Amino acid sequence: MLQIAADNGFSMTGMASLIELFPGVWNGLVQVFAGQEWLLLSTLVLGLTFVVDLLFRFAMSRVDHRFNRKKQHFLKTLSEALLGPVSLYIWLVGGSATLLTLISHFDLFTNWVEPIKATRFTLSMLIVAWFGFRWLRRMELYLKAVAAADTRWDPVTVEAAAKVLKLTVFVVTGLVILSAFNVNLTGLIAFGGFGGIAVGFAAKDILGNVLGGLMIYMDKPFAPGDWVRSPDRNIEGVVQKIGWRITEIQTFDKRPLYIPNGAFANIAIENPSRMSHRRIYETVGVRYCDVSKVAGITREIRQMLREHPEIDESETLIVNFNLFNQSTLDIMIYTFTHTREWVKFHAVKEDVLLKVSQIVEAAGAEMAFPTRTLYLEDAVEIAGLPRDGEVRSGKETQITPAS
Repeated sequence: MLQIAADNGFSMTGMASLIELFPGVWNGLVQVFAGQEWLLLSTLVLGLTFVVDLLFRFAMSRVDHRFNRKKQHFLKTLSEALLGPVSLYIWLVGGSATLLTLISHFDLFTNWVEPIKATRFTLSMLIVAWFGFRWLRRMELYLKAVAAADTRWDPVTVEAAAKVLKLTVFVVTGLVILSAFNVNLTGLIAFGGFGGIAVGFAAKDILGNVLGGLMIYMDKPFAPGDWVRSPDRNIEGVVQKIGWRITEIQTFDKRPLYIPNGAFANIAIENPSRMSHRRIYETVGVRYCDVSKVAGITREIRQMLREHPEIDESETLIVNFNLFNQSTLDIMIYTFTHTREWVKFHAVKEDVLLKVSQIVEAAGAEMAFPTRTLYLEDAVEIAGLPRDGEVRSGKETQITPAS
């Protein structure tokens, strides 16, 4: 049984040394288990596994508490990522050791020993990959939180780097596992080179979308949360997520819109979220009979805009009589607000327009609307109307040329 303990791969040489140091205790335990050494050893291995896992979880809880108290959030991402994978690895080793113990004791299924060890190695690599994915995910969330508070960090770059590193972990883990199963990686890579050409032609759209996503991460024309629109396509909404293949946009009527990333290489994209200001560009029309008051109106509007707290005077500000229109004398108002927020901008615009209407009214002028004036020649007589000093009544009147 000591030989079994030494060969089953669970670092059982330490347990074998303990058995040799305390043979009386071991013999007493064997008698308790009615001479079933395999059952005793399996129970000890599983019990030791449980104790090690329990001690590890307790230690990690204390470490997490210390990191929280000292606000060491970066190190806390590592401790959180370690907990699950290490605990699973402890039980993987304990379970495989128990299984190998049973095989060695009963001398059954001995041809399973090597496959069990290979499977344990494969599962160990998967656990390492799991830890890598967990840590990268927590690091991504941590760095995004840092980027939200510090403008020197770019959340889009953080997300792109995390995706590249996750892909790297996936590829490296796959190659290590294939190597453990004695797969010829040189031949596989050579086959992948020729196969990649064929796959590239067959899946050029998918590859184009992936490369388009990579270009979005590198060029950063927009980021999640930005309002984007395209003059070339019927695309307008708020970016929700930038994936490897598609970008999800939520339109303003709350419909999700999924756009292949390759499409962004062939269309123009506007990003109103990155505007420095918002523009007020309006035309105000007054009546032709108020032409003498136009200069004073434009002067008062210009002064009002310069004194308005929400108008940026450092930007272009134009208030001028601009056009003799069909029914109006048009005054152009062109200025920029400090705010970029859509809702607040409309509140500022409303305030400006109301103040403009008050200025027009104070000047004794009126806003114009489409009108038509009819001029009659002196030689035209309106039949049915009373002449001078004459009173007539009738239900109808008509305009007839004078004879």
